[in-house]
Amino acid sequence: MVEILSAKDARRIALAAQGFGRPRPAAPGRRHILSTIEALGVVQIDSVNVVSRSHYLPLFSRLGCYDRALLEDLAWGRKPALAEYWAHEASLTPLSTLPLLRWRMTDAAEGVGVWKGVAAFLRSHADFIQKALDTVAERGPLAASELELGAKGEGGWWGWSEGKRAMECLFWTGRLTTATRRGNFERVYGLPERVLPKAIHEAPTPDRADACRQLLTISARAMGVATERDLRDYFRLGLADARQGVAELVEAGILEKVAVKGWDQPAYLWPDARRPRSIKASALLSPFDNLIWFRERTERMFGVRVRLEIYTPAHKRTHGYYVLPFLQDEAITARVDLKADRKAGKLLVLAAHAEPEANGETAARLARELSLMASWLGLSAVEIRPSGDLAPSLSPIIRMLA
Repeated sequence: MVEILSAKDARRIALAAQGFGRPRPAAPGRRHILSTIEALGVVQIDSVNVVSRSHYLPLFSRLGCYDRALLEDLAWGRKPALAEYWAHEASLTPLSTLPLLRWRMTDAAEGVGVWKGVAAFLRSHADFIQKALDTVAERGPLAASELELGAKGEGGWWGWSEGKRAMECLFWTGRLTTATRRGNFERVYGLPERVLPKAIHEAPTPDRADACRQLLTISARAMGVATERDLRDYFRLGLADARQGVAELVEAGILEKVAVKGWDQPAYLWPDARRPRSIKASALLSPFDNLIWFRERTERMFGVRVRLEIYTPAHKRTHGYYVLPFLQDEAITARVDLKADRKAGKLLVLAAHAEPEANGETAARLARELSLMASWLGLSAVEIRPSGDLAPSLSPIIRMLA
């Protein structure tokens, strides 16, 4: 018999698996940050710094005001506990996940699928690539800007120099890794055998099928309940890899096939997933947050269409440039277009829109979360601009909290 879950139960399971519904720690520390990332499995990196770079935001959503320097040390310090690679997209993962992604490095080296350009560049610039590797080996970790190799590119590859292309291709194929980040979030490349812990660098490489099963297991645990497409998207697996892996995990009893009312696809339950009777949470969500990054799942789960409008011309945007949905308990009840005005010391709410499930508590709870975010970012005030149907309700509450 296949268990049938209600849509509300599935949503609560998913929220709990993603770390919502528990009180935030009074003083989030290194242990809280690491355990949250381990539970999520992966955190997407994005360099847009309109509010805060996106990899900092999922931790704030779940933990509250933590010290961002702790994450930086875990990711890019002298003894990192996290690795940087193409996991969901550019991402941070626990170090133990890195060997599970070596098949993707092999795909990049061999030019499989989307990696054709990488392999072509490696072949056509073999001497140049070797010189770049030799330079890093001789001088130690280097940023691409420190390579005195090649001329500035024009067009393609976003105008990257040949040195940047070489370093990125070597990174994608696993021959270089991120040693640290510095300055304006510039990646510094190093040799894996010198940067990674010996236990990780020398860990056996699982075959592709086993690696995909393990990645799907991490995904299932992090989502609680999910369709095959949800599971496939979490680490951006291919259709055949995901389909085979899910079938084998079901057969092994690691995943349980279920049905969710209102979902038009079969679902898979992590058997040890928490099943809370309700979720209490207030959280501003990065547009790249694990909970909502797969838009199809977000719409199915919350009945809300989330679209990234950064690349949409301003006059065609519906909600704004950098919009964070607001999670209120078990629903997305609002969206706010935010900007950190660091010179003025203000968190600007350029627009605030209510969603259909907004209620009488939405404005007050959102205002408190905005004030908390401003404090975390080191900003002294929240300023509400008069755009969006929720702005008139937010303004007086923000003034009271000031």
